[in-house]
Amino acid sequence: MLQEIIAYRKVATQLDELIDKSPYKKKYIIEQLGLSSPTYYRKLQSQTFTISEMLAIAKILDPVEYNKWELLEEIEQARVEIKNGKTIPHTEMVKRIKAKKKDL
Repeated sequence: MLQEIIAYRKVATQLDELIDKSPYKKKYIIEQLGLSSPTYYRKLQSQTFTISEMLAIAKILDPVEYNKWELLEEIEQARVEIKNGKTIPHTEMVKRIKAKKKDL
Protein backbone atom coordinates (compact mmCIF):
# COMPACT_ATOMS: atom_id res chain seq x y z
CA MET A 1 0.00 0.00 0.00
CA LEU A 2 2.82 2.39 0.79
CA GLN A 3 4.23 2.02 -2.70
CA GLU A 4 0.89 2.99 -4.24
CA ILE A 5 0.65 6.07 -2.04
CA ILE A 6 4.17 7.16 -2.98
CA ALA A 7 3.45 6.53 -6.67
CA TYR A 8 0.25 8.59 -6.38
CA ARG A 9 2.12 11.44 -4.71
CA LYS A 10 4.72 11.37 -7.50
CA VAL A 11 2.04 11.58 -10.18
CA ALA A 12 0.23 14.35 -8.31
CA THR A 13 3.39 16.44 -8.00
CA GLN A 14 4.28 15.90 -11.66
CA LEU A 15 0.76 16.37 -13.02
CA ASP A 16 1.36 19.89 -14.32
CA GLU A 17 4.46 18.71 -16.19
CA LEU A 18 2.64 15.67 -17.58
CA ILE A 19 -0.16 17.88 -18.89
CA ASP A 20 2.33 20.33 -20.40
CA LYS A 21 4.04 17.48 -22.27
CA SER A 22 0.73 16.11 -23.54
CA PRO A 23 -0.77 17.16 -26.87
CA TYR A 24 -3.74 18.65 -25.04
CA LYS A 25 -4.22 22.20 -23.92
CA LYS A 26 -5.04 22.83 -20.30
CA LYS A 27 -8.28 24.49 -21.36
CA TYR A 28 -9.45 21.20 -22.91
CA ILE A 29 -8.62 19.23 -19.78
CA ILE A 30 -10.35 21.80 -17.59
CA GLU A 31 -13.48 21.54 -19.78
CA GLN A 32 -13.42 17.73 -19.67
CA LEU A 33 -13.18 17.79 -15.88
CA GLY A 34 -16.07 20.24 -15.66
CA LEU A 35 -14.11 22.60 -13.43
CA SER A 36 -13.67 26.34 -13.55
CA SER A 37 -10.15 27.53 -14.33
CA PRO A 38 -9.56 28.90 -10.81
CA THR A 39 -10.71 25.61 -9.26
CA TYR A 40 -8.49 23.59 -11.61
CA TYR A 41 -5.39 25.66 -10.83
CA ARG A 42 -6.14 25.60 -7.08
CA LYS A 43 -6.44 21.82 -7.14
CA LEU A 44 -3.31 21.55 -9.25
CA GLN A 45 -1.34 23.75 -6.85
CA SER A 46 -2.62 22.05 -3.71
CA GLN A 47 -2.65 18.55 -5.26
CA THR A 48 -6.23 17.95 -4.20
CA PHE A 49 -7.80 16.39 -7.28
CA THR A 50 -10.26 13.68 -6.40
CA ILE A 51 -9.61 10.10 -7.48
CA SER A 52 -12.35 10.49 -10.11
CA GLU A 53 -10.70 13.63 -11.45
CA MET A 54 -7.30 11.93 -11.56
CA LEU A 55 -8.83 9.01 -13.46
CA ALA A 56 -10.46 11.43 -15.91
CA ILE A 57 -7.11 13.14 -16.47
CA ALA A 58 -5.43 9.75 -16.96
CA LYS A 59 -8.09 8.80 -19.50
CA ILE A 60 -7.33 11.97 -21.47
CA LEU A 61 -3.53 11.77 -21.23
CA ASP A 62 -3.16 8.03 -21.86
CA PRO A 63 -6.38 6.52 -23.22
CA VAL A 64 -4.74 3.22 -24.20
CA GLU A 65 -3.45 2.57 -20.68
CA TYR A 66 -6.76 3.71 -19.20
CA ASN A 67 -8.79 1.40 -21.43
CA LYS A 68 -6.49 -1.51 -20.60
CA TRP A 69 -6.95 -0.83 -16.88
CA GLU A 70 -10.71 -0.53 -17.32
CA LEU A 71 -10.88 -3.84 -19.20
CA LEU A 72 -8.82 -5.60 -16.53
CA GLU A 73 -11.16 -4.22 -13.85
CA GLU A 74 -14.17 -5.55 -15.75
CA ILE A 75 -12.52 -8.97 -16.14
CA GLU A 76 -11.81 -9.09 -12.41
CA GLN A 77 -15.41 -8.11 -11.64
CA ALA A 78 -16.63 -10.89 -13.95
CA ARG A 79 -14.42 -13.40 -12.13
CA VAL A 80 -15.93 -12.38 -8.82
CA GLU A 81 -19.45 -12.69 -10.22
CA ILE A 82 -18.69 -16.16 -11.63
CA LYS A 83 -17.21 -17.24 -8.30
CA ASN A 84 -20.35 -16.02 -6.52
CA GLY A 85 -22.57 -17.92 -8.94
CA LYS A 86 -23.93 -14.89 -10.75
CA THR A 87 -24.15 -16.55 -14.15
CA ILE A 88 -26.87 -17.28 -16.67
CA PRO A 89 -27.19 -20.24 -19.01
CA HIS A 90 -25.92 -19.90 -22.57
CA THR A 91 -29.42 -20.32 -24.00
CA GLU A 92 -30.69 -17.38 -21.94
CA MET A 93 -27.84 -15.18 -23.17
CA VAL A 94 -28.62 -16.10 -26.79
CA LYS A 95 -32.26 -15.09 -26.22
CA ARG A 96 -31.18 -11.74 -24.77
CA ILE A 97 -28.84 -11.03 -27.69
CA LYS A 98 -31.55 -11.87 -30.22
CA ALA A 99 -34.01 -9.63 -28.39
CA LYS A 100 -31.53 -6.74 -28.51
CA LYS A 101 -30.95 -7.26 -32.25
CA LYS A 102 -34.70 -7.00 -32.84
CA ASP A 103 -34.78 -3.68 -30.96
CA LEU A 104 -32.11 -2.23 -33.24
